[in-house]
Amino acid sequence: MSPSPSPAGPDLAAAPGVPTPGGVPAAPGATAAPGATAAPGATAAPGSTGGASRDDTNGGGAVGPPVVGVRWCRATRLLVAASVGWLLFTVLHRLLTGRWWGWLLPDLLPPLAYAVVPVLLALAVPAARLLRRSVPARPRVVVLVCAIVAFTLGLPDAGLNRYALTGGRVDPPSADAVRVVVWNTGYWDQDDDPEAFLRFLAAQRADVYLLQEHLYWDRSAGLAGARPAPASTRLREMFPGYTVVARGELLTLSRHPVLARPPVGPDAALPASAEADFGQVFTAAKVLRTDLSVGGRVLSTYNVHLPVQVNLAPEGFLDFVAERDAARRAHLDALAGDIAANPHPVLVGGDFNTTPAMGDLRPLRDRLRDAADASRAGHPASWPAGARPALWRLDWTLTSPSVRVHRYALREPAGLSDHRLQQVVVSLAETS
Repeated sequence: MSPSPSPAGPDLAAAPGVPTPGGVPAAPGATAAPGATAAPGATAAPGSTGGASRDDTNGGGAVGPPVVGVRWCRATRLLVAASVGWLLFTVLHRLLTGRWWGWLLPDLLPPLAYAVVPVLLALAVPAARLLRRSVPARPRVVVLVCAIVAFTLGLPDAGLNRYALTGGRVDPPSADAVRVVVWNTGYWDQDDDPEAFLRFLAAQRADVYLLQEHLYWDRSAGLAGARPAPASTRLREMFPGYTVVARGELLTLSRHPVLARPPVGPDAALPASAEADFGQVFTAAKVLRTDLSVGGRVLSTYNVHLPVQVNLAPEGFLDFVAERDAARRAHLDALAGDIAANPHPVLVGGDFNTTPAMGDLRPLRDRLRDAADASRAGHPASWPAGARPALWRLDWTLTSPSVRVHRYALREPAGLSDHRLQQVVVSLAETS
């Protein structure tokens, strides 16, 4: 039996011409790496250790030739996916909001997210360095580009008031200015002390009140729970000299003479008498127009409360959203049509159940001026009122260019409603 060869130690160089474990002769002067074998047909380069470390996702240097197909770490992949996904969501939002009823559900997102989320995604890149990590060059570019484009597309829908930087877009006040309060009262005084409720209203000292939800709600009746608010002589006692115009849930109080009350939208098909079925009027009358005499001129006010678009009951959920979208469009189209045919200056105010990010109001906002431009608030949000952060603006006041806005502010309702009330001071521009 021939003696077995002695094993070569790790520090021993293979002699020229002696086969390595892979069966390939080693080059003169080459040293075999511990445990490594040369590929068949390949010769180890002189001085090579036979291996290369893989490039990591933290920007570490590679030993040897670059490796193709390096995988990013999980955090990098998640950041890239979030950035691309948010950009796609923003693009879809711009294309679908106000055009497809199904987008009413994504439209529930707080509008401020369209400004905040891209900024957070972009900040994640430098923040990684604070954690002693780094985002590789290519994904870093993807994240930053997606964040910038998404921010640019979404900023107009974020509900921010750019005029707040200069103290509000305010016209100089005039002696004949009209104080207007616009407020969703939250089922009137159903859950409140009626006397305290009326005192709060009177304390606003407004010339015109555009009030929504002047009704009670039977919570045991579900969606059919609308009931007329109890008749109260105290309302007229607390507002002497005011004209009271009520239709369904909408109530307008005016110190200025009321010249006309033309019906708008589906309400025009119902009897104008007080004997009309309240449930039908509640559904049809979502716009109450009153023409007021102000300084010898006519100011048309529109008191608006659009139907809410979502019912959380699981049965028929999507059908409900589609039906409400159709109803909302009918009221908005009728309102826009009436304003287009109205030769007088107009003020439109109410609870639109519509945020700045939703495309439903684009036709009105393109034609009218947003009274909130006169606000000093950078993010004028009206809901919810109280201790919780107000993230949504559901309540609006819009005016025609011939109505000058001197002041706009949102006020807490002293716990009487979940909506902040709008205080607006306006006057009619001089005619040439």
